This record gives sequence, structure tokens and C-alpha cells, in this order.
Amino acid sequence: MTFDRTIHLPVGADEAFALITEPERLRRWQTVAARVDLRIGGEYRWTVTPGHHAAGTFQEIEPSKRIVFTWGWESGMDLAPGASTVSITLEPDADGTTLRLVHDGLNVEQAAAHAEGWNHYLDRLIAETTSPAGAGPDDWSAAPDPIDHISSAEASLAVLLGVLRRLTEEDREKATPCEDFTANELLEHLARSLKQIGSALGADMIDDAGADAEVRIAGLAQTTLEAFSRRGIEGTIDMGFAPLPATVVAGILNLELFVHAWDFAKATGQKLDVSEIVTNHVEALARM
Repeated sequence: MTFDRTIHLPVGADEAFALITEPERLRRWQTVAARVDLRIGGEYRWTVTPGHHAAGTFQEIEPSKRIVFTWGWESGMDLAPGASTVSITLEPDADGTTLRLVHDGLNVEQAAAHAEGWNHYLDRLIAETTSPAGAGPDDWSAAPDPIDHISSAEASLAVLLGVLRRLTEEDREKATPCEDFTANELLEHLARSLKQIGSALGADMIDDAGADAEVRIAGLAQTTLEAFSRRGIEGTIDMGFAPLPATVVAGILNLELFVHAWDFAKATGQKLDVSEIVTNHVEALARM
């Protein structure tokens, strides 16, 4: 079975290619977090929604023209990474770019599920390029089902990145509800916390300190959460100052992402719209 859809985007082919390959652009319409090694044989891993991770390798790359990659899920759908193939072709036209997405190698059940998913995200891609406000928050990322330590952290990350996306240079010196921290100092604290947890999990933490706040924190959080997802929450983790139960470390990670999203929002006058499912879960972790 094959999913096949063509859409029109009112942007040039270079911009369209960036939207489907660059992590910062993918987060606007399709992913919570994304790791992309854009070369033949390079791997990608996308947190499409909290708890659901697509992965595969790039097979063909023609910048601004075509990209082909294998596709599958780390869990669920009975479709392992590499088990199917996605081809995206870009054709310039008078008003922008025609994008055709073809997903091959699916059975009937998988084709139906992926048709729902691709239609949802292609509609969001259209909105990202046609609406002044872009695609906006994705309702599919609001409330993980089921929710656990890792999926709630990924949902919290989606909330945090939405706030950091609107953080300006002028905002960095504003006071936050954390009495000792300006927004910039809180950003440094959050980066340190993510690096500490990621390093304790054995991840190679690369901090792009000169990047925009959203890009910097997204990179650190994606690496940390991916490492946690691989490890699981069993046993203890040596944090350097003490071994802690992995569940405690995961709880701390949830709090760092979720509570500081609120801190940044309060400092910059933003309003958070967060699912009670996530709020209640993180509060329960905090109480533990």
C-alpha cells in the first residue's frame, strides 16, 4: 500500500527543502524534537508526538529537489525503522513549490494510520507557509496517551520550546519567578541541568551556546531525552554528586522543562495553554 499526496507551498524550493529537513523548521509543523544527519546513509530521529519516535536513514538527497529516506517507528505500528520508504519531490512553479510525498511499503492498517498522520502534518505544513501565525501548537502533542516519565518530559519540552521561540534579546534581562535568575540566567541554569543529566546518561552533550534560546535548548533536550528513552527508568544513575533512582532523575528533568516553561512565560507575559493530563502528571512527580 502507498500513501501519495501533492500539495502547493507558496515558498521557493530552497525554503521548502529547509522546512522538510532542518530540525528548527521541522519543529514548527511536524516534530517536538528532531535529530537530523543530512547525508546519504545519515540517520534521523524525530519525536513526532510525545512517546512516538520515527527513525530511519537518508537514501537520496538532491537539495531543493528531492529527498528519500527509510521510515519506521521505534515502537508501535509494527513498522520498524527502515521498514518503509518516504520520497518527497519538490517542483518549482509560478507561485511557489509543488511538494509530492509518497510513502511506500505499508500494509493496509499501516497505510490508513499513516494517511491520517501525513494529512494532518501536510495540512500543518501548508498552514506554516500561509498563515501569519504559522502552524501554531500541535494538539496531537498536548496530552500523551499513555503518559509516563519520558512522554511527559517530551510534552513539557513542546510547551517550553513554544515559549522560548518567542523569547527576544530584550527579554533576557527580565526578572523571572526564580528570584535569583533573570531570564538569561535561567536559560544558563536550564542548559547546565540538561547537560548534567545528559552526561550522566552517557550522552555526548554539545552546547551551541551562541544559538537562539529555542535552538540551544532543543538540541540539549533532544539529546538528553533520546538517551533516557534508550536507557529506560530502571535502576540508579550516577549524577556525580550521588547515585539517584532513575525515576527521580526523570522527575527532575520533567520539572526543569515544565516549571521553567512557566517561569519564562511569566517573565515575558506569555500565557500557557497546557493539558491537565501533563500538569497533573508532572505535579505528581514533583510530590514524589
